[in-house]
Amino acid sequence: MLHLLTLADWTPQQVAGALDMAAAIKAAPQEYAQTFHRKTLLMIFEKPSLRTRLSFETGMTQMGGHAIYYDTRTSPLGSGKESLADTAQTFSRYVDIVMARLFKHVDLEEMARYARVPIINALTDLAHPCQILADLQTIREKKGRLEGLKLAYLGDSNNNVTHSLLVGCALTGMHIAVGCPDDPAYAPDPDVVQRAQQVAAQSGATIQVVHEAAAAAVDADVVYTDSWMSYHVPAEEKDKRVALFTPYQVNAGVMQHAKSDAIFMNCLPAMRGFEQTAEVIDGPQSVVFDQAENRLHAQKAVMVTLLREHERDGASAHA
Repeated sequence: MLHLLTLADWTPQQVAGALDMAAAIKAAPQEYAQTFHRKTLLMIFEKPSLRTRLSFETGMTQMGGHAIYYDTRTSPLGSGKESLADTAQTFSRYVDIVMARLFKHVDLEEMARYARVPIINALTDLAHPCQILADLQTIREKKGRLEGLKLAYLGDSNNNVTHSLLVGCALTGMHIAVGCPDDPAYAPDPDVVQRAQQVAAQSGATIQVVHEAAAAAVDADVVYTDSWMSYHVPAEEKDKRVALFTPYQVNAGVMQHAKSDAIFMNCLPAMRGFEQTAEVIDGPQSVVFDQAENRLHAQKAVMVTLLREHERDGASAHA
């Protein structure tokens, strides 16, 4: 069964097809208004979010379906009274598709092993594929293509966004340069980098991990950053992290190293004066709210892709 646990699960053709679908849905939403008629999406939240819940629930509603919000903090799953295996086998009898926003990627993998409906990773500690599909859609809208462009990512790089950007760029033939501290605690997972390099060898993309912001940003078409204080980071680490990541702040000086028509991206939430300055995120090169909107369209496309594949598999099994 086709799931979306990481972008590495999908082929370049599947990623390109989803981006084409997202563009088509965005251009003519009325043509897809009943695509999810009598379909139900289960949304499992272990970790809170603004954009994830709003975009998935709105997307399901706009396409004629229904979404159920399930908060693990008030559930048998969250209290440990029901296993992931039993939960997955149960929800597979009720709903058509599931998105899960969990702390541990291994928990998502276990859920997928027992599920009989498609599973979408809406964020884990390893990967954030839905965000990166929306990012790729945004870049393609602004630049007209993906292949051959350069994306520079600056800041804390041992996180789900960086990991998914590495794979997403490799799949689409985009060059990526990651600028981060020279410390394994803040650098991308070596296994993810190796996997991305294997994909890049086929697509022609290049992957760099450097330790100076300017070196990463030079000649970039896209400059990207993310929060220094993600949900899981204790508040008492704030001063240490600000000191560590300030050399990687995206400011006007850093943007001058990128191409003159470079765009700025942040998957939000964002703190002005931290990972980027206000003049950058609120300036003319920023596309952060277009990027946020495209979560809606890209996730609709993911659901269409997975449900159609699931229905084809079911039809084949009964043929």
